[in-house]
Amino acid sequence: MILGSTGSIGTQALDVVRANPDRFRVVGLGAGGGNVDLLAAQALEFGVEVVGVARAGAAQDLQLAFYAEAQKRGWSAGEFALPKILAGPDSQTELAAWSADVVLNGMTGSVGLAPTLAALAAGRTLALANKESLIVGGPLVTAAAALGQIVPVDSEHSALAQCLRAGAPTEVAKLVLTASGGPFRGRTREELESVTVADALAHPTWDMGPVITVNSATLVNKGLELIEAHLLFGIDFDAIEVVVHPQSIVHSMVTFVDGSTIAQASPPDMRLPIALGLGWPDRVPAVAPACDWSTATSWEFAPLDSTAFPAVELARECGRTGGTAPAVFNAANEECVSAFLAGSLHFNRIVDTVAAVVSDHTDSGVLGRDGTLTLDDVLGAESWARTRVAELLGGTVARDRTTGKNGPAC
Repeated sequence: MILGSTGSIGTQALDVVRANPDRFRVVGLGAGGGNVDLLAAQALEFGVEVVGVARAGAAQDLQLAFYAEAQKRGWSAGEFALPKILAGPDSQTELAAWSADVVLNGMTGSVGLAPTLAALAAGRTLALANKESLIVGGPLVTAAAALGQIVPVDSEHSALAQCLRAGAPTEVAKLVLTASGGPFRGRTREELESVTVADALAHPTWDMGPVITVNSATLVNKGLELIEAHLLFGIDFDAIEVVVHPQSIVHSMVTFVDGSTIAQASPPDMRLPIALGLGWPDRVPAVAPACDWSTATSWEFAPLDSTAFPAVELARECGRTGGTAPAVFNAANEECVSAFLAGSLHFNRIVDTVAAVVSDHTDSGVLGRDGTLTLDDVLGAESWARTRVAELLGGTVARDRTTGKNGPAC
């Protein structure tokens, strides 16, 4: 089952399946509904049983897209069977519990939380690219997961999982997350004042969706990954380090108590961690090119400039605080990135505004710090954070991305 099939992770996952038809079979696909033509083409190519679209109004468009795609393939009405169509905000959650061995959650944003919980409750192996659902759900997600049920798909956490095979848990001294530094590596905070949306979307090494690309430019993405690493591997926040590695070849490292550091290296290609997520713990042969050791090259590593890029340390503090703090961090950032992409918020004010919202939330009281976090706590905190961002930025009311109800946006 692939959720987010028309996005970057989903399309690359289907590349892996397409190249390995004897190993993988797709039973269902889920998407938001913004690209029904692509979704229909995917569904017919892979012969899936069920397709889900989060936007209820897209169901009829999807059905028409199926017939149009069939005509392109020269099929008559009797030559193919339409898959079952699920539509509406609960469709992805229903898909996550569908009969399958592995659910790949490649959705973007905290809207992926309910499908993540549904997949875990149904006993599916969860190949998790939707880091936000783990971060905002925190103990809700970890408590729902059996040992080894969550397989990370983020390149950094896939790298950590591979490196951790080299030693026992008690032998781990430190996790080292690498960051490309994004398009603004080396710039001062003052030099970031004038960057544009086009500048922020021009990532030097990775081809990702706009939200994740902006998060990479602000390094919010690395802050989210820091919290994710803590939740996935149970390593204290003080033992997780972030270093800048612009070549994006070493995806992360683990330092052990004897002084050894194990690194996972490969060219920047998401098909490798996706394939590992689908087939874990086994590797899929020839899924991506390897490093070329016959060509001279050099790799750089540098400390993170926390003055120009304060998002990582802000995320670390939210992670330490726990409870609803990470959910507020993530929801506030989603709203601020939306405002930035719309041209109504300066780049530096993204993290500044998130920090202000997190501070207000801490002052007003963080829920679930005692380990009693509930789904209602998470959803309420997210709604509050979106409202607070709108108040700070003078925004308007739009559809809340998590609940589908009316909520604030910028």
